Amino acid sequence: MPSPKPTAPASNPRNRNFTVTATVLGVAVLLLFVGIFAYQGGKSQQAASAGQGEQAGENAQRGSEGELDMSRRIADDPTALGAVDAPVVMVEYSDYRCPFCGLFARDTLPALVKKYVDSGDLRIEWRDLPVFGEESMEAALAGRAAGEQGKFWEFNKAVYDAAPERGHADLNRERLIEFAEQSGVPDMKKFEADLESKQLRQAVTRDAQEAASLGATGTPTFLVNDTPFVGAQPLEAFEQAIDAELNEARSK
Repeated sequence: MPSPKPTAPASNPRNRNFTVTATVLGVAVLLLFVGIFAYQGGKSQQAASAGQGEQAGENAQRGSEGELDMSRRIADDPTALGAVDAPVVMVEYSDYRCPFCGLFARDTLPALVKKYVDSGDLRIEWRDLPVFGEESMEAALAGRAAGEQGKFWEFNKAVYDAAPERGHADLNRERLIEFAEQSGVPDMKKFEADLESKQLRQAVTRDAQEAASLGATGTPTFLVNDTPFVGAQPLEAFEQAIDAELNEARSK
């Protein structure tokens, strides 16, 4: 998969920083691959020991060639964009307080929606991976609460549009309510009540557990079908992976 490579001399401080970033991303991708392989192997062993041919795990599925498929393809899922039967699914594990998630949401997501989602070639499925403390969890719950009223992506955009380029956004409850109002959530009393919903908290927890089972510990992390990406990669990297999956799907 594409990964940034340093080309300038290490004596330049900016290049040294870039090298460190590339190394960290490389290690993260390696850990994610290890987690995916462990997940696949562990689930296969479970299925074999049980003497069953059922799919392993609540969300994991097996494609025709045995590849891992973490898509859910739930009709009317408020946290998904695109056709339920799109040939390619990109699963995104994100945190509302993550600056790189905001970078992806502002700079890359709109282009992917315009080029692939609107044409029916790509489905994007959101997963909550709150890693920056309790405010991250509260923000994830707020996103879900907005989704209960059909305003998940409007809320998502409002939060990320206002996010700082560096550091973690301040997302206390008052701020989350402001974002819900800004994104057009019609029933604010219901929204605030849903912030206390055990069912929504369980949904967020399941997403985080799914990510952990794959070895994903940082945000944003993506799976384009079964190809992993870590970090806010350039648009071209996603396009290359999506195009490759589309060509494979069309050749079958």
